[in-house]
Amino acid sequence: MIETHKARRREIFGWCMFDFANQAYTLLIITVIFGDLYTRIIVGDAPDYRLGNLLWSLALCVSYALVVVSAPLLGAVMDHARAKKRMLFASYLLTVGSTALLYYVQPGYVWLGFALIVVSNTAYAAGESFVASFLPFLGERHELGHISGLGWALGYAGGLVSAGFVLVFLGEASAENFERMRWVGPFAAAFFLLAAIPTFVWLREPVVGERRRLRMAVVGTAYRRLLHTVRTVGDFPDLAWLFLSILFAMAGVYVIVAFSFIYGAQVIGWSEATRNLMFIVVQITALLGALVFGALHGRLGGRSTYALTLVLWIAAILAIHFVAPMTAALNGWLGLALRPEQVFLFAGLLSGLSLGSSQSVGRALVGMFAPESRAAELFGFWGLFSKLAAIFGIFGVGLLQWLLGLQGAVLFCILLFVLALLPLAGIDEARGVARARLADEDARADGT
Repeated sequence: MIETHKARRREIFGWCMFDFANQAYTLLIITVIFGDLYTRIIVGDAPDYRLGNLLWSLALCVSYALVVVSAPLLGAVMDHARAKKRMLFASYLLTVGSTALLYYVQPGYVWLGFALIVVSNTAYAAGESFVASFLPFLGERHELGHISGLGWALGYAGGLVSAGFVLVFLGEASAENFERMRWVGPFAAAFFLLAAIPTFVWLREPVVGERRRLRMAVVGTAYRRLLHTVRTVGDFPDLAWLFLSILFAMAGVYVIVAFSFIYGAQVIGWSEATRNLMFIVVQITALLGALVFGALHGRLGGRSTYALTLVLWIAAILAIHFVAPMTAALNGWLGLALRPEQVFLFAGLLSGLSLGSSQSVGRALVGMFAPESRAAELFGFWGLFSKLAAIFGIFGVGLLQWLLGLQGAVLFCILLFVLALLPLAGIDEARGVARARLADEDARADGT
């Protein structure tokens, strides 16, 4: 763990521990366990589960829509009232409480599960933006790629620990084993509750502006700040191009996060052993991707490193879609007897490298281009574009799989990552950093 002149090791470690803690929610509830339980058992419209998949995608989209309409304003409130830590704590408690209540969602309780996913995922997704807004205060701009990579790597380590425990001790996601698997919600909540304690002990509220009580007058002032930012978005052209790229890239990322393990169960038809192995492969490679590309960020620059992660994603999606012909080709050429679920592990390796690297480098680039005086507000826009991406990405795939099946719908992600590459041509990294520094100097001169 590094130490900078802005933050000591334990503060950076405390910030990273929130990534460690919240991965229990991402992995156990959204990606690996509860999404599969919801579509196949709680809704249970076998044999193709199209209604379950559609309702799952709709629940996620509703939660992300709530973040889209609230994140920038909440970010402006946090900046104006010096309330980053207070707002982060509120989102953390709401996520923990609503996730624990998933224990009561049984087969047939479709709308209770739907409502709790909307609440818990809204709070979780808002917390992602809140904690990210601390990043510019932890180090100099050239150090943010490394710090963000450490956080994301520790996050995947947290996912490995939490979901590994559940997969070993709770067993198979099946109707027969449901009474054990329903404990996944309380376990994820408890893990998040305990593992995030170092964040609130060691992470400091950034000293920018005056601490104010959270009341309607503050919200009104924050709203006016937000309108000013929207009107002056041309002052930060590189950040604007980056947000456009993130809109498309995160649409693809959220599709894979929401449907990858559902894809493995429904399309590949994998065994429980392969599912568990896939989880380990993805977590380890995502951890390595965050670390390796975090280091490359300092060598190649943020824009080039981010572009490389998007190309890697395109290769991963192709591998996911063409598992069956790849299996047949390998068996024919090499005389092997591989099964599709085994070749699918290679797609998981590429996806893991892409997952850890693209999100880490994208977050670091926002930190480089965001003035400290508007950090929470602009990371609120990061949350807005990320979750707006999730809405049209996940719901788009939900509709496409309704018409074409899940395997054909996944190809939509290739188009999303290609579109994410195009705005990078408008980004000048040095100009983006210089504009952020100039905005901070102007803010200090104005006393804001």
